[in-house]
Amino acid sequence: MESKSGRFPFPFQPYPIQESFMEALYTALEEGKVGIFESPTGTGKSLSLICGALTWLREHEEKEAKKLLDVDAEGSQKGDAENEGKNSSEPDWVSEFVQKKAERDKVDKLKDEELKRKKREERLEMIRHNAQLRYAMKRKVAEDDETVKLMQLSKEGAESETPDPEEEGLIVAEYQSDEEATPKSRLCDDDDEDLEEDHVTKIYYCSRTHSQLAQFVHEVQKSPYGDTVRLVSLGSRQNLCINPEVVRLGNVQTMNDRCLEMQKNKHAAGKREKAADAEPKRRRGVAKATCPFSGFENLMSMRDEVLVKVRDVEQLLQHGRATNTCPYYSTRMSIPAAQVVVLPYQTLLHASTRKASGIKLKDQIVIIDEAHNLTDTISAIHSVEMNGAQICRAHSQLSQYSERYRSRLKAKNLMYIKQILFVLEGLVSTLGGKVGQNPNTQSCQPGSELLTINDFLFRAQCDNINLFKVQKYFEKSMISQKLCGFVEKYEGNGINMQPSSKNKENRHIAGLERYLQTLQNKPTVVSEQQVAVEIKPTMASPMMLVESFLFALTNANKDGRVVIQRQAFLAQSSLKFLLLNAAVHFAQIVQESRAVIVAGGTMQPVADFKEQLLFSAGVAEESILEFSCGHVIPPENILPTVLCTGPSGQQLEFTFQTRDTPQMMEETGRVLSNLCNIVPGGVVCFFPSYEYEKRILGHWESNGVLKRLESKKKIFQEPKKANQVEQVLGDYSKCIQRCSNAEAGQTGALLFSVVGGKMSEGINFSDDLGRCIVMVGMPYPNIKSPELQEKMAYLDKHMPHVDGKSPGKALVESLCMKAVNQSIGRAIRHRGDYACIVLCDHRYSRTGTLQKLPEWIRSSTRTHTSFGPAFASIRKVRCLKTRRKNTLLEY
Repeated sequence: MESKSGRFPFPFQPYPIQESFMEALYTALEEGKVGIFESPTGTGKSLSLICGALTWLREHEEKEAKKLLDVDAEGSQKGDAENEGKNSSEPDWVSEFVQKKAERDKVDKLKDEELKRKKREERLEMIRHNAQLRYAMKRKVAEDDETVKLMQLSKEGAESETPDPEEEGLIVAEYQSDEEATPKSRLCDDDDEDLEEDHVTKIYYCSRTHSQLAQFVHEVQKSPYGDTVRLVSLGSRQNLCINPEVVRLGNVQTMNDRCLEMQKNKHAAGKREKAADAEPKRRRGVAKATCPFSGFENLMSMRDEVLVKVRDVEQLLQHGRATNTCPYYSTRMSIPAAQVVVLPYQTLLHASTRKASGIKLKDQIVIIDEAHNLTDTISAIHSVEMNGAQICRAHSQLSQYSERYRSRLKAKNLMYIKQILFVLEGLVSTLGGKVGQNPNTQSCQPGSELLTINDFLFRAQCDNINLFKVQKYFEKSMISQKLCGFVEKYEGNGINMQPSSKNKENRHIAGLERYLQTLQNKPTVVSEQQVAVEIKPTMASPMMLVESFLFALTNANKDGRVVIQRQAFLAQSSLKFLLLNAAVHFAQIVQESRAVIVAGGTMQPVADFKEQLLFSAGVAEESILEFSCGHVIPPENILPTVLCTGPSGQQLEFTFQTRDTPQMMEETGRVLSNLCNIVPGGVVCFFPSYEYEKRILGHWESNGVLKRLESKKKIFQEPKKANQVEQVLGDYSKCIQRCSNAEAGQTGALLFSVVGGKMSEGINFSDDLGRCIVMVGMPYPNIKSPELQEKMAYLDKHMPHVDGKSPGKALVESLCMKAVNQSIGRAIRHRGDYACIVLCDHRYSRTGTLQKLPEWIRSSTRTHTSFGPAFASIRKVRCLKTRRKNTLLEY
């Protein structure tokens, strides 16, 4: 079914707010604007994004195809008109030749693009009608070119293409100066261009978690475009790898290193085979492990199959295992021809990862969902922390690498390595230690400092080092990855590391044991030492962390700070780079993309978001399109209440000075007891912090409040471990369902949670799971945090003061209200849902604070200065008692 306008295909008759959402989205994409879209959960935001964006993409492709038909006629008309205005000093035949050549080039380009599109569509259509079809493809590239392509796709962050291995099985740096460009480097660049496919106009959709991405993919599958759109889901090796030898390592960086090593081994094996063919009598070395799932023909076949059917990450894994083909590389090969690319935040928002993954944003559409914390997310992605032990280890590894290959390293390489060693020594000195000694025994003077980038470089005595050239050396030489291979080959802690024959023997024994176990098909007893050798993951070199830290230090002095945290020993002391201006990294995305859409269920407060991220990134006010819609529920289905006083008349004010008083905690207990007496089903109570939750629950247990609450509701508490959340939610749900069927006793369950905790985002308390949401106090961040104080000072200095209000203080209020909005939005999840929201603090009644609530909540909010009227209004909320009786009942 299509919407009333007939413009946007939709799986059902859309709500009016969904039609308005899609119209606004289409306008933003067509005009190339930055759109801020707020649509509460339960209003079909994902489906509106899908249908609106894909409708624009379909029409855009039709317009581009039409251009090809019109270009010849337009070209001839333009030629006649423009010849009249040509410079008289230029001969007519020259002007005519130049113009006709330009027109021919334009026509040829459009025809070439159309031809490629038709061939791709025909190929995909064949596969779509026969999923088992396999093409008998001839290999058009040599083995070396195949590996180069795989290595190019392997880049993630610090990952990059690996050159040929040397005799020792390691790679010696072959970096050239800025003025020099070796034929080898030129050849690699040319190969990369030949292997790349033209990128079609596409939509990049990113969200915070893989579960949210999977949910989006499922919505696409159910949409009218589910059978025709070319969609690819990206993920890390941790999500997409099917090689058991790599998967068992667990750690994502270790998995990256192992995968790259296998590709390198495959490349080396190909060269050894060629050498063996040329010299039959030459002795062959020991064969190294390669990945059996990265065959070029299989990858090309799966690349096409990925595009003909919409799949999420789990479905890609299943398909990869069924075809013995690597989903990780196949999905990256599918990016150029895909119409929709689904990827996590980090892959899109981090420039190095974006480049390494083959993502090109030029004239493309970017949709960032769940963007309420986008500024903080960008800052977190580009902030780096490392401890003294990691710095010392990186220094030790690089020193030994340099010493072993000194005779084979060029002078310029040695110079840069010495500069990096010098910088590492300076970093250790800022922590109060020295390199060359055990960091676990070096004592430091505990304390912390926060410095600007320039002051930190002066403190580390590195101000005379050109970090931009050092950064370029890291990228060109790939020294971080070479150290990973170096550590794998030479194990030990001393300066003169030698290959460990004992470890080699253990690995061989472990492999033999595994082989015998497969033959006997029964468990085999292996020694503890052998098991340790087998399952111990190879640790990635901390040099990659050092590289990220030094790259962060190339930010402008005003845009970042360095926190020095000294502990009792050097190993535990740390350096942390804080990014203060997220706009510097978001600006590139905005400048390259055709349009950027940021969407969320609760985007309020928007003013700070625009000022800190968009205006600072160079986005003009007229280039921003804002859209905010109400909820699909009737107004009577929600009752937001600001509660200023408790049952005994005690004013509710949970400031740091008053919230710990016995009177305040007891009054809170009375409020909660009264609510539990009249609210059926589930009640979710949010506290501002874990520490306060522990303190107030302890007080309630000592004075009997918890016992009174338990007489009406079974009490659950948010778990400390993330893997226990599902269990607690399951028990909570079962308890409510059981109590709803019982005629007496407990009437439901009470769940204690924390704002910003595991249950304040991404959890649905729909229907009886959340008939009442109680917010205790206002969850302001720790104002004494050095990081927050520095961020506030930065905003006060560089951002405009609106109505005389400090931008730093506005940041604190915004952080608080964003957290509140996320928590209270957990309740209403669909059109037939209903709930009451109780904000327990008189400060919520302030006009400025109320304005930061979402419109669909703010419009229904009532402020009560006394408890009696508030309690009466909650009792009058009319709701469905049960679906079976379909009758109305007062609380």
